[in-house]
Amino acid sequence: MPLYLKKELEDKSTVAVWKVTETEQELLDLSSTPSDELEEISLTRSESLRRQRLAVRALLNCLFDEKVYLSHHDNGKPYLENSVTNISITHTEKYVAVILNDNEDVGIDCESLDRDFSAVEAKALSDEEIDDLEDDEKRNEQLAIYWCAKEAIFKRLSLFNVDFAEQIELERFRPKGEGELEATFIDDKEDYEQDFELSYITFDRHVLVWVVGGER
Repeated sequence: MPLYLKKELEDKSTVAVWKVTETEQELLDLSSTPSDELEEISLTRSESLRRQRLAVRALLNCLFDEKVYLSHHDNGKPYLENSVTNISITHTEKYVAVILNDNEDVGIDCESLDRDFSAVEAKALSDEEIDDLEDDEKRNEQLAIYWCAKEAIFKRLSLFNVDFAEQIELERFRPKGEGELEATFIDDKEDYEQDFELSYITFDRHVLVWVVGGER
């Protein structure tokens, strides 16, 4: 079974990555997907997306001793019906990943570095973050990390209508194989700020970023 990566973190979180190499039928055999979930997955037109969702189920089977039931809130945030464990999920065509924590809200996001992330600059970055961009071969990777970090925080917050450029600010960083990031979420309407520490790794032309908890 292609469990590509499993990290047990100091904050008691688990980050796990599955490399999607199996056929749809092989994943069905591995995933032990509950019937209601399987029916929902079967309605997905894209074979690639069906395989990704089944790979998530196969990954959960590796991480839990008992079968867990995956569902989603109205805003799309995943949760486990029969477990107190908090979960966040991300998937690309080649990899799926989850982060689990029993006590803290979590967020995770993964992207392929073979994508062009130039649109992120205008869509999701503040003027200060644009000024911090590198003008070299690392620029696309840096934009991918920015995007994944803001997506991970967005998933962690589970809020509607978040302006990535105006409300989520990352401190300047230089892309490396792995590292830490600092970010702040700003809510002018509620008049509060929340600080986050994130971690990221790069592997096989992919970026993975995750966040746990956060301080107000």
